Amino acid sequence: MEIEIPYGKSVLSADIPDGRIGAVLTNQLHDYEPPAPADVLVEQALASPIGSLPLCELAKGKENVVILASDHTRPVPSKAIIPAMLREVRRFNPQVKITILIATGCHRGSTRDELVRKFGREVYEQEHIVIHDCLKDTMVDYGILPSGAPLCVNRIGAQADLLIAEGFIEPHFFAGFSGGRKSVLPGICAASTVYANHSSGMIDSPYAHSGCLKGNRIHEDMVEGARRVGLCFIVNVVCNGNKETVAAFAGDFEQAHLAGVSFLNELCRMQVDEEAGIVITGNGGFPLDQNIYQAVKGISTADIICRRGGVIIMAAASVDGHGGNEFYHTFACGKTAGEILQDILSVPQDKTRPDQWQSQILARAMARHPVILISTQPPELVQRMGLIPADNLSQAVEIADGILGTKEKIVVIPDGVGCIPALKET
Repeated sequence: MEIEIPYGKSVLSADIPDGRIGAVLTNQLHDYEPPAPADVLVEQALASPIGSLPLCELAKGKENVVILASDHTRPVPSKAIIPAMLREVRRFNPQVKITILIATGCHRGSTRDELVRKFGREVYEQEHIVIHDCLKDTMVDYGILPSGAPLCVNRIGAQADLLIAEGFIEPHFFAGFSGGRKSVLPGICAASTVYANHSSGMIDSPYAHSGCLKGNRIHEDMVEGARRVGLCFIVNVVCNGNKETVAAFAGDFEQAHLAGVSFLNELCRMQVDEEAGIVITGNGGFPLDQNIYQAVKGISTADIICRRGGVIIMAAASVDGHGGNEFYHTFACGKTAGEILQDILSVPQDKTRPDQWQSQILARAMARHPVILISTQPPELVQRMGLIPADNLSQAVEIADGILGTKEKIVVIPDGVGCIPALKET
């Protein structure tokens, strides 16, 4: 059997004997054909909002409307969403003040060129766009969240008399799913709020994983934060493997988001009969496999179904390197993955460090499994991080067989970001 894993802007392939393949897990969303153009799907969603009055009705009489928009790191089709939202807000309220607030979370600010590509020149030049800065902006204190995290939110969003958001929904490796409430937390919150929400105790929960909302305290804090701030209405989309919009959901931020989650669950969930000795996965190729930091997402998916002591093979081109100096030095310090994990678990919620959550999830996977990385990075760098370098899939399987001392069954997950695997219940 020939297997293929997206890798950068190409694919990696290898021939694996049929008898060794336990399963190939591919989500149905990857090749899902768009039923209509993105702008049409968005208009249809706005015309039939879920659990809410139409946006044009909500905007009546409002003086200060704020639209939370995703930043340059998210493949949201804002050119199809934002103009439609602007038209609806102004339908019965043409003089309303509108601010588009870029919900960067703790990411760097988007550049002018990134915003033009995202929104189109007309929206960029004609609308009032502000970029959230989690460290410098004036914040409004909304008290303490159920987890103990402080809720401090960008003043611009907090002072809106109608707060709405765009976004997209996909499986998320510790929040369960992206979209909906995430436009507020982490989108427009202070760094202290984001770090506390992503603290070691929250990440350590058995419910903080891809596809899980029930019992997920990270998700529950995010919902509570969005409620307190008054997020009223969202337009969220789902995209296929080609980043084409295949569905749109508009309305109440909780109900519309859950409708999108239900749609995704039908396409992305899959079960395997038993844990695998070897799991081969990737991050869906470019742009999500640009560095080792991002590759943690696919590794975390493989971790769900790889038996303890089994081997994870991750294919991530990582042309931009490790993805962050603090992340790199966490693993290049000479400690074992288990020691790194225990260090992170000892960090109090209010002392959470930048990117600590990503390191925690990787350290947890590495403490359970040898992790082989196929990338463009020098083998020495990969080894310093405690990972095992390989040049290609065939070599990686040979290395895995050598570690295990036998040729075990292999489960293949070509897109580790877009799949939600689980073990069948017995």
